[in-house]
Amino acid sequence: MPVVSNRLTSSIALFAALALASAADKDVRFAPGRAASYPTKQTNDKVTVAAVPYVMEDQVKSAFGKLDPNKHGVLPVLIVIQNDSGQALRMDEIKVEYILPDRSKVEATPAKELPYTSGLRMPSIQNSPLPTGTPRVSRKKHPLADPQMELRGFAARMLPPGEQASGFFFFQTVNRRGSKVYLTGIREANSGKELFYFEIPLSEDGTN
Repeated sequence: MPVVSNRLTSSIALFAALALASAADKDVRFAPGRAASYPTKQTNDKVTVAAVPYVMEDQVKSAFGKLDPNKHGVLPVLIVIQNDSGQALRMDEIKVEYILPDRSKVEATPAKELPYTSGLRMPSIQNSPLPTGTPRVSRKKHPLADPQMELRGFAARMLPPGEQASGFFFFQTVNRRGSKVYLTGIREANSGKELFYFEIPLSEDGTN
C-alpha cells in the first residue's frame, strides 16, 4: 500500500507540475511592459498603476490569440502595477471599476464567471439591482469558457518591492470615449494601510 500511495502522490505532483509548466509556457507569449511605460497611468506613493483597454485587433491577438472577448460583450482591461515603494504590498482586496463619462460604474466580472454570462449588459448605476430573468448560457457552449480567460486574469495576491504584477480585469461593456478606471484596495503588507485610490483616464481608442 505505501508503494502505491507514493506512486499516486508522485503522479499527482508530476501532473500538477506539467500543468503549471504548460500554463507558464502559454504565458511567455504575452509580456506587458513596465507600468511606467504606458501613457494611461497614475503614480501614488511610489506605486504606479497603468490601465489599458484591449480593443484593437493586434492588442487582443497578443493576449488572447483568436479569441476576442469584445465580440462577446466583454471588455478586457490590462492592469499593470509597479511597486517602487520599498515595501511589500497586499493585492488580495483590489477592486477595479470601469467609470463611464456619465459617472455610471461597471464592476469587473471575475474571469471564472464569464462563461456563465449572457453577453453584453449595458452599464447600470452601482448598487442598482440587476435585471431579473436574465438567461444563463451553458458553460460548455460559451466562447469565453476558453482557459485563456482565467490564465490572463489578474491573480497577484502580494507584490514585493521592486516588482510588478499584471493581468486583466473584465467588464461587460464596450470601451467608451472619456471613460476611466477606478482602482482601490492596495494595502501596505506590514501596516495594512490602504494606498490612495487610482483614477486613470483611458485613451479614446484603447491604444497604448
